[in-house]
Amino acid sequence: MKTEDLAEVISFARETLPSIRRVTTYARAKTAARKTVDELRRLREAGLSRIHSGMETGYDPLLKFIRKGVTAAEQIEGGRKIREAGISLCEYVMPGLGGSRWSVEHAVETARALNQINPDHIRLRTLQVVPGTMLAEKLREGEFQPLDDEAILREIRLFLETLEGITTEIVSDHILNLLEELEGSLPGDRQRMLGIIDRFFALSEEERMVFRLGRRMGIYRRLDDLKDRLTYRQIEQHLSRYRGKDPMELERDLADLRRRYI
Repeated sequence: MKTEDLAEVISFARETLPSIRRVTTYARAKTAARKTVDELRRLREAGLSRIHSGMETGYDPLLKFIRKGVTAAEQIEGGRKIREAGISLCEYVMPGLGGSRWSVEHAVETARALNQINPDHIRLRTLQVVPGTMLAEKLREGEFQPLDDEAILREIRLFLETLEGITTEIVSDHILNLLEELEGSLPGDRQRMLGIIDRFFALSEEERMVFRLGRRMGIYRRLDDLKDRLTYRQIEQHLSRYRGKDPMELERDLADLRRRYI
């Protein structure tokens, strides 16, 4: 849509519904990169408050692998233009998207791209491969090897460590994220957030498995939920069914539980 046409729509909505406090839209980074800062500023003046953009990753080989249709440079350009225009920007990152092949590169290069944008918010959206998609086909053919919960957490830790020089809010408001409490403002809350991840890995193997299963069953939301001994014992009893079996059986069942939410 042309900038002036969109500005007219936003203005009309504001005038017709004066109770509206915020106008938000989703936008492709490539589209934002094509627009000038003045065009984006015109949308802000018309009443556009915030743009949500799905970065997913800032690593070019992975962007090509998933056929995102955009480069890291275009994502950076689009994001910086949005910020320069004075529009609030929320970028979405997908932990686990690089699989075992590109986990490190995905974490590091995505953080580096975001360092150049400094968005207002970064939202974590853990990968779940959906049947019928291109990525599901690559998984079936062995071209993509998914990460388990713990590997994804290590990836997120590296991502948080690599974010620097920005003042942004990390948000973990999605059911597929293992640690919903992993939220805070950078740079002030970095160590606290890293500490949450470290606290998880300081648990015994059994405690980690109980938490993972409880989270995927929709019971647990925070690590402190483990303190409820009655609930813990109930989940532990369920977990005992897997003892002596192939460890991958539990991983497959955890993956099945995650798919329920998509």
